[in-house]
Amino acid sequence: MLTLLGNNHARGSFCDHLSRRNFLQIGSLGLSGLTLPRLLQAESQTSKPKRQKSVIMIYLVGGPPHQDMIDLKPEAPKEIAGPWRPIATNVPGIEICEAFPRLAQMMDKMVLVRSIVGSQSGHDAIQCFNGHNPRKPTPQGGWPQFGSTVAKVQGPHVESAPPFISLCYPCTHGPYNEPGPGFLGLSQSPFRPMGPTRHDMVLNGISLERLADRKQLLQSIDNFKREADASGMMTGLDTFTEQAMGVLTSSQLAEALDLSKEDPETVERYGTGDPTVFIDSNGAPRVPQSMLVARRLVEAGARVVTLNYSKWDWHGGKNNSIFKREAEDFPVFDQCVSALLEDLHQRGLSDDCTVAIWGEFGRTPKISAQVGRDHWPRVNSAILFGGGMQTGQVIGATDRLGGEAVDRPVTFPELFATLYHNMGIDTEHTTLVDFSGRPQYLVEDHARPLPELI
Repeated sequence: MLTLLGNNHARGSFCDHLSRRNFLQIGSLGLSGLTLPRLLQAESQTSKPKRQKSVIMIYLVGGPPHQDMIDLKPEAPKEIAGPWRPIATNVPGIEICEAFPRLAQMMDKMVLVRSIVGSQSGHDAIQCFNGHNPRKPTPQGGWPQFGSTVAKVQGPHVESAPPFISLCYPCTHGPYNEPGPGFLGLSQSPFRPMGPTRHDMVLNGISLERLADRKQLLQSIDNFKREADASGMMTGLDTFTEQAMGVLTSSQLAEALDLSKEDPETVERYGTGDPTVFIDSNGAPRVPQSMLVARRLVEAGARVVTLNYSKWDWHGGKNNSIFKREAEDFPVFDQCVSALLEDLHQRGLSDDCTVAIWGEFGRTPKISAQVGRDHWPRVNSAILFGGGMQTGQVIGATDRLGGEAVDRPVTFPELFATLYHNMGIDTEHTTLVDFSGRPQYLVEDHARPLPELI
């Protein structure tokens, strides 16, 4: 019997290290009409490792003002246009706020979505993390967030890194926090290095014995509120605890979280922030380094990394303090987002890592002395880049006041279908079983990925 030797020396090999699947019987193959060159070509193609796909999801807590950022209306009355002026980008015909000069010169690598409709009206992160409208019926246990779904469907990419890592800071306003794994159970929760275990993970020379003594600490972490009930939410707790212990012993992940391992020039390029600012006012802190850590975690093997950034629920006050806050936040945002975008391209990640930036809703066209720009669910916006998408474009448009979508309305389910597509997950056929045993599709309304992007 003639055999063909492939290049797989993994588990399941014979004693001479030849893989069972690499022994091909010519007699049986002859019936299929395959020739030796075609067999060798097929073996070469199937042995190539798949490139890791990933998503970094950046939640702008509280709802950013689209009219002051990426959809300015300079011809509108002053009480609608505000003080900011648009500037040209490196894509002819596309303008954004003058406070974002770095991003303006990278517009060819971004996508602006100006016409998101169907947003929720209250401060709640749920739609930003799982794409489901909280006003619609919800299965028992709740919808799982995007990272939990990816973790369930695809599992870890490498053993040393959980598939889903959250860098989100806890917010005192409960609905600002991530909604959790829903009916998938606790085992699909994100690993949270921003919690009490973070300092343990970056200690140098820590012994395995010392880590073993800290299992009690891991069990006491209350990041995951253990509301045990008949729904099965506690299923998988032991699995998750074991995963956490495995992460603590992984030097690769610990180093990814340790920015002292990064080039100081790169750290400086992202800018600096304050991890304490806005914490007392129920938002997330303004920490640009979270975006750098997210990129490092993706390189370490994480499939999905989520983070919350700053507080964007700006209301009025004396002299319309909304614009004072924008003047503080916009330049830092411009610096860190452009640095992340630049990093993805310089490090060869732009085809495989998708970045999505959005908040709960948009802001009112009219600026009032009492509240500045208030909540406005009728139209919302997003910034996307990476993932091999067709960039350098704007999707959708609003009316002359920035209050209604007048061209190409986009929904959160369509955006999430696009993220799943970029991860290699087919939302048209993939389902997850909820607590009642019913299969559930990943996105609402049988939404499809945005054809403009793929």
